[in-house]
Amino acid sequence: MRCNVSVTPLADRGDMLSHAPLPPVAEAEHPMVMPAIDVPRWTAEAVRALPEEPGKRFECVDGELLVSPSPRLPHQSALGAFLIALSTYTRAHACGAVFMAPTDLELDPYTLVQPDLLVLPLVNGRRPVEWHELGRPLLLVEVLSPSTARFDRVVKRARYQREGVEYWIVDLEARLVERWTPNADRPEILTDEARWHPADVSEPCVIPLAPLFAEALGER
Repeated sequence: MRCNVSVTPLADRGDMLSHAPLPPVAEAEHPMVMPAIDVPRWTAEAVRALPEEPGKRFECVDGELLVSPSPRLPHQSALGAFLIALSTYTRAHACGAVFMAPTDLELDPYTLVQPDLLVLPLVNGRRPVEWHELGRPLLLVEVLSPSTARFDRVVKRARYQREGVEYWIVDLEARLVERWTPNADRPEILTDEARWHPADVSEPCVIPLAPLFAEALGER
């Protein structure tokens, strides 16, 4: 299956009593599965057509719309560290191209996700420059936030496994990485270092986790 990757703007969409207005409801800090009103089953095309709303991320998985807020700073710090490590490795070994969110990954007409980090295959030894050149991801990485934990661990994880892609869930609070392979019933728990070893490369990418988590959490 061909995965289409594109960068697109994002966006979002009460009731009142007949006699008195309801008190304001604080915006939830967790992603929501939005009921389909105009769209019976959300498609990648319908999500892309949503109007822009700063601070919101819009995705759909198997036809359900997922809405989540912008990540916190520790999340972004950890993401940057993984980006540097994986980019350095893939460039040194010419084994992939690393992209980070917001980058749309369309797995099928009803699934459009924005992984925090994704490694895509090269095209004839170079980084892809056209959408039609993109192939199946080699690695997907999501850094957990309180707002996204359930969807990263359950909804997206199941879909990524069906796609046959290695998937890392980075848990900052627990200071570990859950490594999911396509056929695994449970993850490999990585606490000392995260290793990614793509086919046809002599040595793996090794990312020490303790200093990465310490820096992301402001401890050094």
